[in-house]
Amino acid sequence: MSAWTTRLVAVVLLLAASAGGARVAWMWQANAYKAQLAAQADDFGKQLAEKDRAHGLEREKAAAAALDQLAEEQDARRALESRLQAQAQTHWQEMEDAQQTQARLRDRLATADLRLSVLVEAGALAASSSDGGLREAAGPGGLVHGAIRAPLDRAHAQRIVAITDEGDRGLIALQACQAYVREVTQ
Repeated sequence: MSAWTTRLVAVVLLLAASAGGARVAWMWQANAYKAQLAAQADDFGKQLAEKDRAHGLEREKAAAAALDQLAEEQDARRALESRLQAQAQTHWQEMEDAQQTQARLRDRLATADLRLSVLVEAGALAASSSDGGLREAAGPGGLVHGAIRAPLDRAHAQRIVAITDEGDRGLIALQACQAYVREVTQ
């Protein structure tokens, strides 16, 4: 073989070796890059998982706080309902008591067990003459002896009792409404 051939073979072998080495270096660099990317992806995955876990914990805390607030509001609503129910029972008891009192008063008026009368001024009585005015006995500590009273007709007395009955029921209903508004606005 000639020197040229030997040189040519050496150059070819050198080129082949350098091409093979370049290929090996290229493959080694690609594998290193892939390993680096895999490590970065793994770190990124861990960071993402940690963020997801933190976000999940935050959402759980927010949900627990919302449930606690809802439970407090429900307890407050139940307490309000029980107070309102107690007030309603008190209101109806007062109404029933007032109706019973009025019924007893009407019965006493109807049976003449009770007579209603009004105070009459002395000047008015003198002008109309003495037509059945009654003198009332002086009360303890009273300075006027025997104020003059005029009896009322039963029908008028029953109308007065009916009017006072409606007034009493109206006052009881007003008090119940005011108590309701106070409870609801607290």
